[in-house]
Amino acid sequence: MATADLLLHPVRMRILQALFDADPLTTAQLRDRLPDIPAATMYRHIAVLADAGVLEVVDEKRVRGTVERSYRVRKEQAVIDPAARAAMTKEDHLRAYTTFSASLMGDFDRYLAHANADPTVDGVVYRQAAVWLTEEEFATLVEEIESAVLARVGHTRDDGRIRRVVSLVVVPDQPRTEAGPERPAD
Repeated sequence: MATADLLLHPVRMRILQALFDADPLTTAQLRDRLPDIPAATMYRHIAVLADAGVLEVVDEKRVRGTVERSYRVRKEQAVIDPAARAAMTKEDHLRAYTTFSASLMGDFDRYLAHANADPTVDGVVYRQAAVWLTEEEFATLVEEIESAVLARVGHTRDDGRIRRVVSLVVVPDQPRTEAGPERPAD
């Protein structure tokens, strides 16, 4: 498992998003998908992710005197270690959330930059809802959402499927200590 600093760097986050549930890609293919990232920057961040074990090399072949590698994400390594997450300060969380939010904005900007982008036709969704839940109900909700998404992760691009990125953000209205009386212990 990785640290927040490793995974939530803006360039590394974009590389990981491009590789999540995609076929393995070479650095050249990643550069085609992420043309605004300079080549040297792309190579450096791929090396950081590979050295950390978040990316794995799944193929190597000789191309004009160099070795071309294809990479894929090691999903079990592409999560923030629970101990590292627990050790994050409020400032660390703010920085991580800002990076995450900026990444979402960048994804949406890149989508809208396509001449034929039509959010209504393409099924773009962004919504918020406030729900009152016990801790158990909240845990069940998160589990249901994760299960619904994970049940579809293995689909391939055939049969007219379009790759969509699903992001989840849950923010409490206020900290638990201000939410009301403490619940009695079970």
